[in-house]
Formats: sequence, C-alpha cells, structure tokens
Amino acid sequence: MPMLLPYAFARPALFALDPETAHELTLESLARLQHTPWACAWSQRRVDDPVTLAGLRFPNRVGLAAGLDKNGRAIDGLGAMGFGFIEVGTVTPVAQPGNPKPRMFRLPEHEALINRLGFNNEGLAAFIANVQRANRFRAQGGVLGLNIGKNAATPIEDALSDYLKGLDGVYPHADYVTVNISSPNTANLRSLQGDEALKALLDPLMTRREQLAAQSGRRVPLFVKIAPDLDDAQVTVIAQTLRDSGVDGVIATNTTLARVAVAGHQHAGETGGLSGRPVVAASNRVIAGLRTALGAGFPIIGVGGVLCGADARAKREAGADLVQIYTGLIYKGPALVTEAAQALRA
Repeated sequence: MPMLLPYAFARPALFALDPETAHELTLESLARLQHTPWACAWSQRRVDDPVTLAGLRFPNRVGLAAGLDKNGRAIDGLGAMGFGFIEVGTVTPVAQPGNPKPRMFRLPEHEALINRLGFNNEGLAAFIANVQRANRFRAQGGVLGLNIGKNAATPIEDALSDYLKGLDGVYPHADYVTVNISSPNTANLRSLQGDEALKALLDPLMTRREQLAAQSGRRVPLFVKIAPDLDDAQVTVIAQTLRDSGVDGVIATNTTLARVAVAGHQHAGETGGLSGRPVVAASNRVIAGLRTALGAGFPIIGVGGVLCGADARAKREAGADLVQIYTGLIYKGPALVTEAAQALRA
C-alpha cells in the first residue's frame, strides 16, 4: 500500500495516478489498516500544545480540514498522524454521487488542487456508523468535528431542512458540528452567506442545538465555514451575524473560485474550488477581517494554503486560534502535521 512507504517515495507513485484514484487508494489503505500494527508506518507522536476553545480541549492547534474523509472512514488512521483535531464530512442527509468525473485536478507547479466533487458521500446513516466505529483517536484526547451540508437536489429555499436533519443526526456523535455554507460545488450554496439568508439559517439551527443540548445534557459547539471570495464589507456583516446568532466559532476559509494566481495553467479553466498555495492570501485576509470584527476570544479556525510551519504561523498572526490542513497533506505528507504543530507551539 502507498502509505506504507515514506511519503517522499510514495508521492511519485500516487501522483502518477489520477488525483481522485490516488485519493481513494490512500483513504482505503488508511481505513483498512488503521486498527492493525501496520498503522505504525505513518504514525507520529502528537505534538503536545493544548488549548481550550469553545469549551473543548484541543491537544494541539493543527487539524485536518473537512473534505478529505467525507464518509468518516479513516478517522483513527488519520488521527495517528499527530492531528489535535479532525473534521470529517461534508455529509448530506441522503447519499449522493457528486458531480461527474473527472472532478479533481492537480496543479503541482502551484502546490494546488481544483476540485468540483460536489459533496459526494454515502449519506448520514453510513457516516454515523463509521464515526461510531472510530474510537482510538478520541480515546487519546483528539477532538472530532462533523461537517454537515445540503443535498444537491434540495432547493436552496429548503436548505434549512437538510441542515436540521444533519444536525439531529450527528449531534450525539460530535465534539463540534460545522455548518458548511461555502462549497462552490453545490449550486447556490454560497448564497446562504448573505446577511438575511445566513440569519434565517442560523437562528433555527441554534434553537435546535439548544433543544438537543437540553435533551442530552451535552452542549456541542456549532461552527460555520465560510468562503474566501468575500469582500471586507461582507466579512464584517457575516461576523456580526455570527455573533448575534450565538454561533460558537467560524472556519475560514473554503476553496476559492479565483484563478489569478494560476492563470495560464492547463487546468486553470476547470470549474470548481481552488485550494492550496494560491488561496493563502485570500484566506488570511478573511481571517484578519473576522478577527477585527469579532474581537479577541471568538474562536477562529484558519484553513487554506498551509504547506509549511511558516504558513501555520501566518494563520495565527492573521488571527486564527487553530489551523487546518488538506491540500498541504497531499503535497507534503504526514510530516507537515508535526512541522505545523511544532511551529505553532514555538
């Protein structure tokens, strides 16, 4: 299996494959081997740098972003890489295939990816079953976030119904829940970031969260994930809406639709979200705007373009409390998790 080799040797073999094939092969390897002695092949000692945010104790400040493990199949395998927290999903109430293939493209010269996967996942029931089977990562103190979205076939005016179903389903199994309203690959989803639309979505979700907390005796934090393609005024309005709604934190940012940084590349014209090195500036700008608008103490998770320890520090300097990686893991391998966590601890 590719993951059994040092990543410097495994990467050329993986990059010789179609990006989605390589992704699925790696994830399948992790899922199959995560509870066997073979997991030592990619395991790393977790950097100890605890921080408490939104009532949760994170063992360190580096997490895995949602999207890599949409079905929650390899939580313990990924956790062995030294992450302080892992976010899986996005899951939708009903299974869906996502967009037609090909739908993932590498831009190695830019340390970037373009994807238009479209929330391809096995649905809420399968997702919850996978989460329930994962035990090692959380038993060792890791924090697990579950990311929810709406089905592509659900009209945008009915999106709240899907998010409520998702919240009801994942709530008993999550350390925190993320409401994903920023994927560019589900039609009209980003329109939910508008002032009135965001309020109309979040107010009922927060009411349902309080009902679930009262029923379970356990209050699970609710985060919202937003896009990098927002101007300063939009960021300020979103920040105010988040604070007014009582949301516990914000994740900034998802992938970008902008292509200026990769202009001229053979894949630059592909539709979908661009991630990796080209999104770092936009992500950090949104993080900084959120911190200015929200003030100190409001949890911000920064994601977008973390490919080295210095990138992780830049997220902190912009205002993020925690960072997440995804594309960086594909280009740099598991060693990036330790490098970023050590940089943030220092």
